[in-house]
Amino acid sequence: MKSKFQKIFKGGLGQLTIPIIAILILVIFNLIRDPSFFSISVTHNNDGNIVLAGNLISIINAASELAVLAMGMTLVTAASGGQDISVGAAAAIAGSAFVSMLKSGSTITGGTVLLAFFYACLFAMAFGAFNGTLVAVFKIQPMIATLILYTCGRSIAYWINGGATPTVSSPIITAIGSFIPGIPIPTPVIIVIVVAIIFKLVFHFTSLELFTQSVGINEKAARLNGINATWIKLLSFIILGLCVAVAGVISVSRLGLINHETILLDVEMDAILAVAIGGNSLGGGKFKISGSIIGAYVIHMLTITLYAMKVSSTDVKAYKAIVIILLVVIGSPVIKSKFTKRMTQLKNRKTKVSTKGAL
Repeated sequence: MKSKFQKIFKGGLGQLTIPIIAILILVIFNLIRDPSFFSISVTHNNDGNIVLAGNLISIINAASELAVLAMGMTLVTAASGGQDISVGAAAAIAGSAFVSMLKSGSTITGGTVLLAFFYACLFAMAFGAFNGTLVAVFKIQPMIATLILYTCGRSIAYWINGGATPTVSSPIITAIGSFIPGIPIPTPVIIVIVVAIIFKLVFHFTSLELFTQSVGINEKAARLNGINATWIKLLSFIILGLCVAVAGVISVSRLGLINHETILLDVEMDAILAVAIGGNSLGGGKFKISGSIIGAYVIHMLTITLYAMKVSSTDVKAYKAIVIILLVVIGSPVIKSKFTKRMTQLKNRKTKVSTKGAL
C-alpha cells in the first residue's frame, strides 16, 4: 500500500506542496521580522477613491502580469517540453499595437479600448502562431525557436509606433492599470482572477488539459490515440499569445505609455521560474495552472521581502536567484523521489516494529 507521502507527491496536491511551503515560509518569516508586514489599510488614492493598501496588496498587484504570463507558459511547457523566452518582447509588441490603435482615434472611449485590446491580441496571437509553427511543424526546440522573437521583438515594437514612446491618458486606461472607481481591489488582480476562471472553464468543458498532458507525456502515444499533437502545440503558443496581450495591456495601462525597451523586461525568466516553482515539470506533461500562479506570487513576495529588508536593487537578483534555486532543487523529481523512498522505508520499519510488538 502506498504511503501518505507517496500519495501527496504523486497526487494533485503534490505539485502544490513546494509553492505552498514557500509561501508559508515567507509569510512566517515576514511576520516574525515585522508583524505589521501583512497589514492592510483602507485609504484614498490620488483620484479620491477608497482603495486597499499594504504590502500584501502590492504583492498580488505587482505579480499580475507575471501570473497571467505564467498561466500561458504552463500550457506551452506542458505541451512542448520547452519554454517560450520571447514573452517579454511579444508583450512589448502587443503593448505597442494597443497604444497605436488608441492613438489612431481622436478620443479614447470604452469601444476604442476594447478594439485596441483585440488588435493587440491579434498581434500577439500571430507571433505566438509563428513560434508555435517553428516548434510544432518544423520541430525546432522551443527555446531556440523563440530566441528569434526574443532578439528582434522589441525592435518590431519600436517600429510599430515609429520609434516614439507615446503616452495614453484616459480614465479608462487609468482604471485598467490601477483601480476601478468604487472597487477597492486593484484592477490587475481582478483581471488575473478572470483569466484563471477562463482557463478553468476551458479545461472543464473541453479536453484541452487532457490532450495537452498526453502530448507532453508521450507524443507518439498521443498520436496513436488520435490526438493531433501538432495542433495542440500550436494552440498552446496561440493561447500564450493571448496571455501576452493581456499582460502587455496591463503594463501599458499602469504606466500610461509604451516604452518598448523596458516594458516587462526580463519577465521571461520569472515566468519560467513561476512554472517550475509551481511544481510543474519543465520537461512537459502533467501540470497545474494554480501552481504557476502561486509560483508568481512567491517570486514577488520574495522581491518585496528583500526590498523591505533594505537590500539594494543590485543585490536583490542575486538573493532571489539563491532562494529560487533552492526551491527548484527541493521540488525536483530526484529530491521528491528520494524523500518518498525515505518515508516509505520509515513506514515499513514502523510496520515491522508494530507487528513484532503484536506477536
